[in-house]
Amino acid sequence: MAGSRAAIRYAKAIIGLANDQNAAEAVNDDMKLIKNTIAESGDLRALLENPIVKSDVKVAALKEIFKGINTVSEGLFNLLSDYKRVDILGSIAEKYIILYEEQKGKQVAVVTTAIPLTGELEQKVLAKVKELSGKDVTLENKIDENIIGGFILRMGDIQYNASVANKLNALKRSFSNSL
Repeated sequence: MAGSRAAIRYAKAIIGLANDQNAAEAVNDDMKLIKNTIAESGDLRALLENPIVKSDVKVAALKEIFKGINTVSEGLFNLLSDYKRVDILGSIAEKYIILYEEQKGKQVAVVTTAIPLTGELEQKVLAKVKELSGKDVTLENKIDENIIGGFILRMGDIQYNASVANKLNALKRSFSNSL
């Protein structure tokens, strides 16, 4: 949770700096690239999360991997290195994208499911989310097999957890409290 709060703070600072330098869109593209690259590369995630690897080695690797990105995005690497927070770069990128979309009048709804959504189901969820929020919504589907079934819908600060794992945990808590 603390990493999440820190990621939001860094993302807000970066979007503020990017807006001041009229580079918010370029930085958004960089953050999408960073988020996707970290999500797809287990080796990169392991490098960033490894406490034994020095921060300057992590930053050198990031600068090599993400050559040609905006100076604001590259400056984030150095800032995170200074404060030993390089491990939350992926979360910062994710939070930045959400803040950027909100700034543009759009909202990102993240739906976590055990299996990928079908096109038809994705359209139904998107229509319902648009109806509820009254905003232009972009739907992002995350896959997490640990939820077993059902879904978790997150829009901004609101989360609706209708996962099977959540229901099983609630049942487990109920049984243990009644003993």
